Amino acid sequence: MKIHQIRKPKGATKKPKRVGRGPGSGHGKTSSRGMKGAKSRSGFSLRLGFEGGQMPLMRRIPKRGFTSQVKNAYQVVNVDKLSHFKKDSSVDPAAMKAAGLIRSVEDRVKILGDGKLGKALRVSAHAFSESAKKKIEESGGEAINV
Repeated sequence: MKIHQIRKPKGATKKPKRVGRGPGSGHGKTSSRGMKGAKSRSGFSLRLGFEGGQMPLMRRIPKRGFTSQVKNAYQVVNVDKLSHFKKDSSVDPAAMKAAGLIRSVEDRVKILGDGKLGKALRVSAHAFSESAKKKIEESGGEAINV
């Protein structure tokens, strides 16, 4: 059997309900909307989370925690990604952007310690993990906080 030979089993698809097509259709007159109320009117839309006047779940459950509006989002670069720079070169956010390691020079950059660094580099970034700082300094380079 091939994919183009596969068919739905008999009875798997039903014809859609054709509302407002007269009394013979079984869905005439009020078109299965009932007699009165908001749901019977045109243009009705239910607000997200509305539960018919009952206190909504979103408001019944207690609030927990705190979400800071001032987020310090970092663009992360691992130490092994810095190894394609030349020995004894200065690596700053602009150089990382030019190499395609980060998206934006305006956002903060953090260097993480995944991988190995085999050459001495002067790395400038906004933050360093402890392992990254250690690896940079062990290879003869220096980690500079911007």
